[in-house]
Amino acid sequence: QVQLVESGGGLMQAGGSLRLSCAASGRTFSSYAMGWFRQAPGKEREFVSAISGGGGSTYYADSVKGRFTISRDNAKNTVYLQMNSLKPEDTAVYYCAAGYGVTMFRSEYWGQGTQVTVSS
Repeated sequence: QVQLVESGGGLMQAGGSLRLSCAASGRTFSSYAMGWFRQAPGKEREFVSAISGGGGSTYYADSVKGRFTISRDNAKNTVYLQMNSLKPEDTAVYYCAAGYGVTMFRSEYWGQGTQVTVSS
């Protein structure tokens, strides 16, 4: 069992930056790929980014490529999402997930989400 707790969301103006964190419980954190997803009001949850267990492989949705960076610190059982050049369309609840795969990420555990709101 893996428990995930996101933090770092908030309100930001367009063009600004935020860093989301996701802290995981359990001793097997490094055995999981980690992903970030988001869900905007009235829309389905969509993939944002994923990173392999060792951190050597990453993958991004086209909508965030070049603006967002995923990273992880296995010593701290934490995965991060650095979000730069934020746009109003990035407004959503952001969820982290533990699972398998990077380019074809399959989630097994989910966090509760953190709200990101970007004003124009």
